[in-house]
Amino acid sequence: MHSVESSEASPTPEQTRPDAAGSDDTDRQGEIARLLSQAEALRQEAEEYRNRAMRWQAEFENYQKRVQRQMADDRRYAAADLIRDLLPVLDNLQRAIESAEKNHDLSALLAGLNMIVKQWHDVLARYECRRIEALNQPFDPNLHHAISRQPSGETPPNTVIYVTQEGYTLHDRVVRPSQVVVSTAPDAPDAESGETQQT
Repeated sequence: MHSVESSEASPTPEQTRPDAAGSDDTDRQGEIARLLSQAEALRQEAEEYRNRAMRWQAEFENYQKRVQRQMADDRRYAAADLIRDLLPVLDNLQRAIESAEKNHDLSALLAGLNMIVKQWHDVLARYECRRIEALNQPFDPNLHHAISRQPSGETPPNTVIYVTQEGYTLHDRVVRPSQVVVSTAPDAPDAESGETQQT
C-alpha cells in the first residue's frame, strides 16, 4: 500500500508564527516610545533646573546690588551719629560767643570755653576717640611725631617735654599722632643754636 503524498506542503516555522515580525516591531516601537518619554522627562527636568538656576542667579545679583547700596549708604551717613552728638557742642560754643559779645566778661567766656572743651572730649570718648597722653611720657614713634629735640637736665633723654599738637586714637588705631618736642641729654646740641635734631 503506497502512502499518498499530501498536495499541501508542510508549513515552515515562519508560517506557523505569522505575527512574529509584527511583534518585534511593536516591541521596538514600545521601547522607542519609552525612551522618547524618558528623554522628554529629562529635558523638562533639565529645563526646570535651568530656570531655577537662572532665578537664583537673578536673586543673588539683586541681593549683591542691595548690599552694595546699603554699604554705600552706611559709608555716606557713617558720621551721622557723631555729628548729631557734636551739634550741641557747637550750640554751646555759639552761645558762649554771643554771651561774650554782650557781656565782655572774659572770665565767664573762659569758663564757658573750658566747659565746651570738656563736652567735646566727652563726645569723642563716647566714640572711643581719646587723647594720647604724651607729656612727660617716653617718646613712642607709634604715638608721637617728634618735631624737634631739646637738651634737658630735668627729664630723662627721649622723654616728651612739650606737646605742640594733641594726638588722638580711635579704638586701637592712631587717628593723629601727637606732635611733640623730645628731650636729649644736657650735653646734646642746643635746639636754638640751629643744631636741632629733626626726626
